[in-house]
Amino acid sequence: MQTYKPSVSLIRATSYESEALRQSLTTLLEPFGGMAAFVKPGQKVLLKPNLLTGARPTKECTTRAELVYEVAKMVIEAGGKPFLGDSPAFGSAKGVAIANGYQPLTQELNLPIIEFHGQRYQTVSENFNHLLLCKEAMEADVIINLPKVKSHMQLTLTMGVKNLFGCVPGKMKAWWHMEAGKDANRFGEMLVETAKTINPDLTILDGIIGHEGNGPSGGEPRNLGILAAASNVFALDRAIVEVLNVSPQQVPTVAASQRLGVCPELDEIEFPNLHPDLLQIQDWRLPDKLMPIDFAMPRVIKSTFKHLYIRFIKEPMNAYGRS
Repeated sequence: MQTYKPSVSLIRATSYESEALRQSLTTLLEPFGGMAAFVKPGQKVLLKPNLLTGARPTKECTTRAELVYEVAKMVIEAGGKPFLGDSPAFGSAKGVAIANGYQPLTQELNLPIIEFHGQRYQTVSENFNHLLLCKEAMEADVIINLPKVKSHMQLTLTMGVKNLFGCVPGKMKAWWHMEAGKDANRFGEMLVETAKTINPDLTILDGIIGHEGNGPSGGEPRNLGILAAASNVFALDRAIVEVLNVSPQQVPTVAASQRLGVCPELDEIEFPNLHPDLLQIQDWRLPDKLMPIDFAMPRVIKSTFKHLYIRFIKEPMNAYGRS
């Protein structure tokens, strides 16, 4: 009996210019049969970018609008009905998207932006019986995960698995941090269970320009020059740590996915385009110091009030031209 091997498409890509990026994405998805292999006519397609913050739009903290634009056009051409969705740590998905240059593409393509803070979809997983995930994501016909590759001061790196944490509605994220306490392993397992439950159909990682150092927002842009795609998000993350020359055991999400038996080894993954060895870099900058996962009660409360201030006071003021 033949064993199925997950496939990760890796290519060099250096430009966000429309024509070049479209060609890169076509090459990236070609081994899978193109976007039509994932999207059928009439299907509702969630595009889940990393909309971390609107505060640092030049620091490459979020998935590039140009990438989302080209992916959305490919979805429309396949007959799908795309919409954007996320639940940023601070502010609203719409406010963060506008601050990062998304407004022209959402207007041109008539692309709705859905806030993941409303109805919650309760799931039951192997180790956690209260994973409250946004109903909009769980009820989409197709989920396309669009993470940015970044260093992370709590999780070493954030890639495909961590980006799906944005499907946890509103400030539930801070409470999940608090429940994990200082146990990075447990928090990594929470993130893996979340990714297993959401089970994105396709992950396309924005690694043309990454974010290294004291991420997820306090580091600096880094020209990395890669795009990656896979239907298996765990295989994609395993390939990317190899590209960045970081041990899987240093990254709680990858280490947890290995412990839980959902992460293939490198030799169990097909690479139809480039192998990670051909893209490997030796000087990717990780955080200067890792911070504990712990969100104690005062920090949760402070985080919640900051989120409410940005969303209901600061963003509306900016929209009316006052700052």
